[in-house]
Amino acid sequence: MEHQRRADLMLLLATSFWGISNCLTAICLRDMQPLTLNAFRFLTAFVVLGFVFRKNVFHASCETVKYSIVVGLSLVVVYTSVTYGVIYTSVSNAGFICALSVVTTPILEFIVYRKKPEKKFGVSMILCLIGLALMTLNETLKPAFGDIICLFAAVFYSVDLMVTEKAVANEKVDPLALGVCDLAVVGVLMLSVFLETPALPGTAKVWAAALFLGIVCSGVCLVIQSVYQKHTTASRASLIFTLEPVFSAIFAFFLLGERIGVKGYIGSALMLIIPKQLANMMENPNAMWSIFALGPAVLFVCYI
Repeated sequence: MEHQRRADLMLLLATSFWGISNCLTAICLRDMQPLTLNAFRFLTAFVVLGFVFRKNVFHASCETVKYSIVVGLSLVVVYTSVTYGVIYTSVSNAGFICALSVVTTPILEFIVYRKKPEKKFGVSMILCLIGLALMTLNETLKPAFGDIICLFAAVFYSVDLMVTEKAVANEKVDPLALGVCDLAVVGVLMLSVFLETPALPGTAKVWAAALFLGIVCSGVCLVIQSVYQKHTTASRASLIFTLEPVFSAIFAFFLLGERIGVKGYIGSALMLIIPKQLANMMENPNAMWSIFALGPAVLFVCYI
């Protein structure tokens, strides 16, 4: 239990840094193109952390390398989706949509491992989808293009969580080396896609944002995930990561002046607060019926 508590706290710390990463990405995209930015942040992180943990990297097993390639491929989709998504939607929306991995992870676990989700999951999914609709649908009931792109990030982040969980359970895999090697895989793959003209940050502000984005938000956080996910589960980790949009919205408010509006606040409450309290509500039928009635009522108030 003590190991799990420590793991939860470390994953929460990583989540807070990921929350600010969307803001830093928006700042960096003023000078850099999406794929170039991702290549820069991951290769920078690999150079720094690869030097710090060089002994672990040099002695990495074939199993570690194999899993790092699979995890790296999923992260390429995740970070490409998030980076392009931020261009076409708000930072707050991107953060909340990516948090839908709390829904997609149990679904994929059922498809791949036949691991049956708990009964409360179905209600949680409905509430999250209503919250997502409130946050992303405009007056014509259409989501922004960036909102759709960010959905890919949620799905493939679930893949990352599941593969990482399986990898760190293997005694031949060094979690620390896995986290560092992931960085190299993502950086090299991003750089190898010649769709853009590579360019370095043009101002001191963007340099600072890009370096922090790479070394801390990418490097340190992915290593934390690889090392500490061994003491928890993919579903539990995805639940912790739903707090990312909270940090993302807070940082977007103070750093970028973003406002998500009344519908956004209601939607975010449904996506974050209610699903976390659902376990207690399952014991109270009256509370459950009030939850089912809440979604249509909110949609009526906001759209009719």
